[in-house]
Amino acid sequence: MRERGRTRRLLGLGARTGGALIRTRLGGQADWRALGEALFEGLSELKGPAMKLAQIMSQWDDLLPPDLAEELSRLQRQAEPMPWESIRRPLEAHFKDLDATFREIEPRPFASASMGQVHRAVTRQGETVVLKVQYPGLEQVLERDLVQVRRLMRLGRWLNVPQARLDALFEELAVSLRGELDYHAEAEALARYRARYAHLEHLVIPEPLPDLCGPHVLAMRYVAGTPLRELEDAEDALRQRIATTLADWLTEELFTHGELHADPHAGNFAADDQGRLVIYDLGAVILVPEARLSAMMRLLEATLAMDPMAMDEALLALGGRQGQGAPLSLYREAAEAIAPLFTPGPSDFGDVRVHRRLRELSPKVWAAMDRLQPPVDTLLLSRTLNGHYWNLVRLGARLDMHARTRPLLARTTA
Repeated sequence: MRERGRTRRLLGLGARTGGALIRTRLGGQADWRALGEALFEGLSELKGPAMKLAQIMSQWDDLLPPDLAEELSRLQRQAEPMPWESIRRPLEAHFKDLDATFREIEPRPFASASMGQVHRAVTRQGETVVLKVQYPGLEQVLERDLVQVRRLMRLGRWLNVPQARLDALFEELAVSLRGELDYHAEAEALARYRARYAHLEHLVIPEPLPDLCGPHVLAMRYVAGTPLRELEDAEDALRQRIATTLADWLTEELFTHGELHADPHAGNFAADDQGRLVIYDLGAVILVPEARLSAMMRLLEATLAMDPMAMDEALLALGGRQGQGAPLSLYREAAEAIAPLFTPGPSDFGDVRVHRRLRELSPKVWAAMDRLQPPVDTLLLSRTLNGHYWNLVRLGARLDMHARTRPLLARTTA
């Protein structure tokens, strides 16, 4: 799509979204399903930053209207692929002679994302691999698209999100997208994670193939798996094994290595035929400084103690809530909503009562956003943890979060 038409399409989608927000703000009704369908169709075709933003938003299951969240979540698994001829060009530019390297490349991708799509291939040696191919011309359109995405994000003011926070979210998105263009960095992350977590027998990370990789092509050994979103009706034992492995891995990532997989949408995770958790995408990995992690754990400790004043002090220490007037009643409600997940014994992430309380709490949190002012440098971390939480919800996880968090609280808040 030419630049002018692309910009016009993005602005049109933004205007439609803004109109729905205005109607609801004025007490009217918005057709969230119709809006979601329009966003899915438009963003699925456009790809790039706007589609990535919608994927991020769809992970906030407790924020968006359910019909809108359901439609946007399709971008994680059903996005319209780019035509094969468009993808073949960067492959030919990298490999020169495709027939000399591959016996076969499947024209139909088995995964389409915001920045690239994945094709299965068989090498001349008979090995099945996957090729993650960056959409052609993406580097050129990225910065222009980001200008339009910044305009779209201004709609967040209708949700009482302070402009400074919207700007911070935009910068987070821009840095993340620019980083995802670096396929060499993702190949290095795959190799690093494979070595680091080799002791986790129920975790699988595909092996990168450096001889086949390039700036716009990432080659990995093929690992078959059932996507996480398709596990909701799987046997309970499998779901609990995947959930436990996911929780173990995330805990080690954060508290041992100070890193976090920052793209938690469900399409990046699967279960293989041995019931192991497969992680397909490491294009977004963030550093989590120990001081920031300790400060967030102090906030969790105050929350579990049902101490609104200590929660406010912890938020202030994090760099949030710059104004006057601590929302103590909101702190109490937040603590009451979160506490059930941390009582002794297995916590049921499938308990709809917990989700209902979180959904009821979300509008109040957003309404108080100008007072809370969450710290800018925790936005990506909190958004990521929220995405991983909802993956555990989809699995119907039963985890003893009390036993898991007590040693961590003792270690990080000492």
